[in-house]
Amino acid sequence: MRMRQPLSTFERAFEEEMEIDRQRREALRRANERRARKRSIERNARMGRMRYVVLSFTLSTTAVVVSYIMFRVLYLVLE
Repeated sequence: MRMRQPLSTFERAFEEEMEIDRQRREALRRANERRARKRSIERNARMGRMRYVVLSFTLSTTAVVVSYIMFRVLYLVLE
């Protein structure tokens, strides 16, 4: 039984397929890195907004409590 195609044709096709597969894996890796970077940026932005809200709430609450205590003590002293 004789082969109709030389072995070099199969080897060349295999090498081309390997190169296409390598390029596909590299493209998937780059896409995955971009998605991970994007998620990280979004998470940092979300956490930054949350920290800002907590800081604003804490400062406002502190100002209200200190003002209340200050006027309460002033009232007691002047009474």
